[in-house]
Amino acid sequence: MNSGIKLSKVDNNLTGAYRKKNNTLDLSNDAIEDSMCLIHSLSCTHSLIVYTIAMPDTLHVNTKGVAQNSFDAIVVGSGISGGWSAKELCDQGLKTLLLERGKDVVHLKDYPTATKNPWDFPHRGKMPPPIAEKDPVVNRCYAYGEATDHFFVKDHEHPYVQEKPFDWIRGYQVGGKSLLWARQTQRWSKYDFEGPGRDGFAVDWPIRYDDLAPWYTHVERFAGISGNKDGVETLPDGDFLPAWEMNCVEKEIQQKIKAHYKDRYVVQGRCAHLTQPRDIHIQQGRTQCQARSLCERGCPFGGYFSSNSTTIPWAQRTGNLTLRPNSVVHSIIYDEQKQKAIGVRVIDTVTHVATEYFARIIFVNAACLNTNLILLNSTSNRFPNGLGNDNGLLGKFVAFHNYRGSLTASYDGPQDKYYYGRRPTAVMMPNFRNVYKQEMDFLRGYMVHYSASRGRAWADGIGGEYKDALTEAGGWGIYMMMQGETIPKESNHVRLSKDQKDEWGIPQLITSVGYDDNDEKLLKDFLEQGKEMLEKAGCTNINARDSKQAPGLDIHEMGGVRMGRDPKTSMLNAWNQLHQCKNVFVTDGACMTSTSTQNPSLTFMAITARAANHAVEELKKGTL
Repeated sequence: MNSGIKLSKVDNNLTGAYRKKNNTLDLSNDAIEDSMCLIHSLSCTHSLIVYTIAMPDTLHVNTKGVAQNSFDAIVVGSGISGGWSAKELCDQGLKTLLLERGKDVVHLKDYPTATKNPWDFPHRGKMPPPIAEKDPVVNRCYAYGEATDHFFVKDHEHPYVQEKPFDWIRGYQVGGKSLLWARQTQRWSKYDFEGPGRDGFAVDWPIRYDDLAPWYTHVERFAGISGNKDGVETLPDGDFLPAWEMNCVEKEIQQKIKAHYKDRYVVQGRCAHLTQPRDIHIQQGRTQCQARSLCERGCPFGGYFSSNSTTIPWAQRTGNLTLRPNSVVHSIIYDEQKQKAIGVRVIDTVTHVATEYFARIIFVNAACLNTNLILLNSTSNRFPNGLGNDNGLLGKFVAFHNYRGSLTASYDGPQDKYYYGRRPTAVMMPNFRNVYKQEMDFLRGYMVHYSASRGRAWADGIGGEYKDALTEAGGWGIYMMMQGETIPKESNHVRLSKDQKDEWGIPQLITSVGYDDNDEKLLKDFLEQGKEMLEKAGCTNINARDSKQAPGLDIHEMGGVRMGRDPKTSMLNAWNQLHQCKNVFVTDGACMTSTSTQNPSLTFMAITARAANHAVEELKKGTL
């Protein structure tokens, strides 16, 4: 048989999938229909050439090329949601390719500062001013410093366009920001899923708490979440390890708030730390949290949940995972004939060589804003404005958490008591505003976090008496902060720059996200109510503060590819599939319809596990 597919030109950068042989295309997939669709899909712009194809009389078929770059599933991004996608798909037997744009980070091996002392760093952990000034955005992050510099994206190396001030905090490495997160994990309540539909501030969620409850349990058991069963309907209980304990002053404040307010429930924070490892955690090679509070360096004990210590090694042990770091996803390849996505176009960050990988299903878990970027850049004749973007809503309705408000205070607590270790969570109070009905002059509300601590006593002088004085504990101080829900708005959006690109030829992202009057009213209410609660608890020297920080520093950006019931008003269905391209799933922060007041990461995990298992079921049925 003589091959008859003639090429007008051959792009040598396309490796693995296509090869030139005697001026013909040497196909390497035993499925002729799939091969033809793959060729057809290459009519595109950017760095890839446009091919002119004549229909073949005959074909040569071998077992390499396309076949060696084909998988059952592709997962884009290896952070919290990407790690869970890979774990669930591999557990179900799917040969899965996990793509990460950053470098490889192997648990234990690649935590270079995990056991260093403060004096082991040239500047005692602080970034020197010249470096801090070079990267002002990342330098504003609480976890950034000499000990964690290697896990953070630098502003000058990965620029983006801030139409409005937005502090985009990123971690480009295997594990993503799961190495850096604050590890606070609360279930959302039924009121969080019902709120948008009830109050009309966003589209209705296509799922409810009961849909997600078994998947919350599924991920809690595997990840290891500590907490108490508090019986609070606005903060559902979960499958918990033993909780960390409040200190004596926190308990006193808890009781005083309870005595003065019947609708405000103060509970111990829930977090992804192993207080008492179960067998499943020992199987993962993890052990008990040591309360060191050095988590963002990478934990050599596996005491907190990260993709690096947990989901990725688990997926690797199945033998079904292929991990490819240093792989920037340029776009998703859409096949016009099959009316589905067939793969992804990847650029190697080191060699800049472009490669295509193919799969039956694709999970986009690149973290909220990068997921939006990839979909916006995935253009075709069918989707000229981005994959699945028939309604023009891709990149819109981005929301975040309002962290601007905080208060500090003094408390006349017991001078003969202290506490042990550096507990990795604070005391929490779930939202008490607009929970059951609209009752304030602003929409939604805020969660409150507080903690009590003692520093060292202050002393003057020199010598032995001075050193002895410094060993004494100081007075009790209180810190309280808000975590406010912001309302998704069409004007809060991201889009692609038309003239500025990164070093791989991918358009830079433009962020246009800001506060509104609702955020200001919510902030004002928190500062007033926080002050009142601290006064009733017996605190003094109360100081309120508005940080005026830009959106983004909360690191809880959500939306842009929101779930919904109607393809006209949303991008994803109830199973996180693109309405218009159902073999593409989005399960990271981009999928969120609203933000709730709770931390989002546990919900990302549960949504991901649910969607991945649904995808496997649909593959078995032959519907994908």
